[in-house]
Amino acid sequence: MKELDILLENYWIIKDEDKELFYRIRDSIKELRPFITDKLGYQAIITPQLIKLEKIPGKPEDWMGIEVFEDRMEYSFLCLLLMFLEDKGREEQFLLSELTEYIEGIFPGDDKVDWTLYRHRRYLVKILRFALDIGMINLNDGDEQSFTNSRDTEVLYENTGVSKYFVRNFTGNILLYNSLEDLENDEWTDIDKDKGRIRRNRVYRRLIMAPAVYSEGADDPDYLYIKNYRNMIQNDIEKYLESDLHVHKNGAFLILNDNKNYKKSFPENKTISDIALQMNSIIIEKVKDGSLSKMENDVIKISIHSFEKLVMELKNKYSLGWSKEYREMRLNKLCGEIIKYMKNCCFIELDGINELKIMPLAGKIIGKYPKDFNSSSEGRENK
Repeated sequence: MKELDILLENYWIIKDEDKELFYRIRDSIKELRPFITDKLGYQAIITPQLIKLEKIPGKPEDWMGIEVFEDRMEYSFLCLLLMFLEDKGREEQFLLSELTEYIEGIFPGDDKVDWTLYRHRRYLVKILRFALDIGMINLNDGDEQSFTNSRDTEVLYENTGVSKYFVRNFTGNILLYNSLEDLENDEWTDIDKDKGRIRRNRVYRRLIMAPAVYSEGADDPDYLYIKNYRNMIQNDIEKYLESDLHVHKNGAFLILNDNKNYKKSFPENKTISDIALQMNSIIIEKVKDGSLSKMENDVIKISIHSFEKLVMELKNKYSLGWSKEYREMRLNKLCGEIIKYMKNCCFIELDGINELKIMPLAGKIIGKYPKDFNSSSEGRENK
């Protein structure tokens, strides 16, 4: 169902941005509610201004942060922006200088905000761009990008009023939470998380939100649920997402049909995505010729040094078709970029400082250029 795809792919649907879509999604909620509420355990927030599906992960992963953010200070700035907007009415205007003064005066911790520092100005610009992109604020006059070069830049914004729905509702007082586990447990206070509805919601969330759900052993409650209720899960995925569920001995994967094209689904229209597919093909070749050996759980353990050798072979074989950025990248940096991307896609996991594990999904999808490929004609062949 296209409406469910839209809810899952977007942070929210704002009425002022697309009235037709807003009403179409609103009208479809009743039909989607059995899956949204019973299977995913999600709440659909519907107001006269927006529709938002509260998408809580079944299992937190490193890659689930905001992709464009690179420092904890950026998340702090975002939280302070939300606090700043809380006191602003809908369509109320404010100046960039008001926000910078607010952040500078209230920023917590030992570190101090210094707008003379390029780094701090760049962080704030990224926060403002993010807020603009998702519709929390509108730009009325000026250009916040100029603030990167000069702290004296002035910009006029308008509060849209949707920021109050950005953070999900918590059942407890988050000021008393001290760890990630406290946030995870907030939803299921005093309930056995490995039984009944809780386990069902967690499994469905993991299958939909992550590239892979790997078995963590014979007693893994989530994987036992997937195996025992495979047909029911498959029927739900076919009905509501028009996709397929693949369940193997050690991993379960949601496979999108050819007509699906989510923003963050793999493979993406990026060079690094092509590179990951090609790395998977190298790995499969090494398994077939005996250079790499799989353990009983289909996982391959390899040192970072050995993985770097695979990257060198990959570069020699395929780099003619890469973008200039990756074609000319130093080997150690290229290796780091590949590891980071493949880790986010559940192809690999880090195992200590000097080793990593190649996971079963790496053998599920590979990519090669056609045999007649040359430097002037790039292509990809997925298998």
